Amino acid sequence: MTSGLWELVLQGVWVTIQLLFFSSLLAAAVSFVIGVARTHRLWVVRFLAGVYTEVFRGTSALVMIFWVFFVLPPAFGWQLVPMWAGTLALGLTYGAYGSEIVRGALGAVDPAQKEGGIALSFTPWQRMKLILLPQAVPEMIPPFSNLLIELLKGTALVSIMGMGDLAFSGNLVRLALQESAEIYTYILLIYFVIAFLLTRVMRGLEKKLKAGVGKTAPKRKTVTPEPAEIGGVR
Repeated sequence: MTSGLWELVLQGVWVTIQLLFFSSLLAAAVSFVIGVARTHRLWVVRFLAGVYTEVFRGTSALVMIFWVFFVLPPAFGWQLVPMWAGTLALGLTYGAYGSEIVRGALGAVDPAQKEGGIALSFTPWQRMKLILLPQAVPEMIPPFSNLLIELLKGTALVSIMGMGDLAFSGNLVRLALQESAEIYTYILLIYFVIAFLLTRVMRGLEKKLKAGVGKTAPKRKTVTPEPAEIGGVR
């Protein structure tokens, strides 16, 4: 490829990274707000949070992007730029999945910890801030890492709005060169490199958070048989 086409691809990488950053921030905020609301003592709050989760988890992210960018503007008289439309659609959709991660992690905390907070006369917010979240957040990191990778791959959907992300730029280069195998191989490798780096960062964050609460990340154990047991001989 020429330097101009490579520049186009690199611009697409930058747009994808920006979209990933903004939509992951929104998804994280939605995940914690809705996930904590799913554990609220008032059934009305739990019900409303559950409705949100089911609606956004049960609809297509692609269709949600269509709604935000093409359907809502005529109804409300305003138009979002592609970056913010993609951020809103992806953040709300993947935040619904993340809320279940938060709810599950909070529910997995030892009930004795919650009872200890009640015995100390902590308010519900104090119990959440000082007891539940510090223990639950490290357990959320592995599933959140998977969700972040899914969100990275989901950013390719914004190309339907004509947004110049990596997938859209790669398609322009393919049309210019009339070469699919080479271009899409490069695109696959770029997505893989970004996903690999995200995985490394999240794994380091997991170790740091678990060390902060006196835990260590699980390590795979290797069992070596005794020499006398090899071949079934004792």
